Amino acid sequence: MTVKIEPARWIVIAMAGALSVAVAAADVRRPDPLVPQQEAAPEPTHPQPDTPPTFSLESDLVVVQVTVLDRRGDVVEQLPQEAFHIIENGAPQTITFFAGEDVPVAVGLVVDNSSSMLTRRAMVVAGVKAFAESSHPDDEAFTIIFNEHVQRGLPNGVAFTHNPTLLQSTLGRFPAGGMTALHDAVIAGLDHLQSAEHQKHVLVVLSDGDDNASRRSEDEMLRRAERSNALIYTVSTARLDTGVGNQRLLRKLAQLTGGTAYAPKTEAAAVSAFTEIAGRVRRGYSVGYVPTNSAHDGTYRRVLVQVRLAGLKTPAVHTREGYLAPLHDHGR
Repeated sequence: MTVKIEPARWIVIAMAGALSVAVAAADVRRPDPLVPQQEAAPEPTHPQPDTPPTFSLESDLVVVQVTVLDRRGDVVEQLPQEAFHIIENGAPQTITFFAGEDVPVAVGLVVDNSSSMLTRRAMVVAGVKAFAESSHPDDEAFTIIFNEHVQRGLPNGVAFTHNPTLLQSTLGRFPAGGMTALHDAVIAGLDHLQSAEHQKHVLVVLSDGDDNASRRSEDEMLRRAERSNALIYTVSTARLDTGVGNQRLLRKLAQLTGGTAYAPKTEAAAVSAFTEIAGRVRRGYSVGYVPTNSAHDGTYRRVLVQVRLAGLKTPAVHTREGYLAPLHDHGR
């Protein structure tokens, strides 16, 4: 991954996910087609808010998620579309979609529930509570709880929820203990995000990074993350246990997708990381374009987004380097 600051204060950032989007408003508590239908406790009803802008195009659309940070690490907001320029494999692209407002997201919390977390239960509960209470009330949220088994935390038949209390209650459904299937859990979370209504996808992974029980390999997980359009944020517990764990893998997972890797030294700092992630995931820019290279050849495309912003010096930049083009012919 290359981060480059040009002399004229160009901020070079690249975060991309290929999306073909046609969005319809729907209840986030719709039945999960992968889970047998059972009675689930009803959630409180809320007045329907104004629907955020959606878009659809007959052609393929690449959506680039862009985050601009100042020296203090704060997100820079309210930038105009004219500040953004996109280059794919060296060729300038025309921006056809732009959104910079705070919008709801589809977010999955992937929570380690293995034996290594037995002494961290209070921290896990506090972290998820902080995240839930700091999130947008219309976020589509779910949990993946894993040890050697990977299980969805919400009740059967509930794919997503916008109820913070229900989200937090998922942590108590399964007893802690056992081995760790991190690779399988991350892949399951990415797969589940594909059925979400909201266009922006986020995965938050809490783990020490070790894996001793997955059927899927580390390389399979990383390739799956690279192909997805999700931002992945990781919160490592390794430094809470004298460095035990695989922080390298968690950093790589975040780096590939344009997210951020957190390595807190205290449980209080870990809880604070959840609050910071909840505030950051929606305060960026979605910039879309239809590639001038229309081939559906499955090749990897490098994407560069340049943001010209006078007065912003040495920003912190988290980037995704590119995306995989679709591999189909759309009837051509």
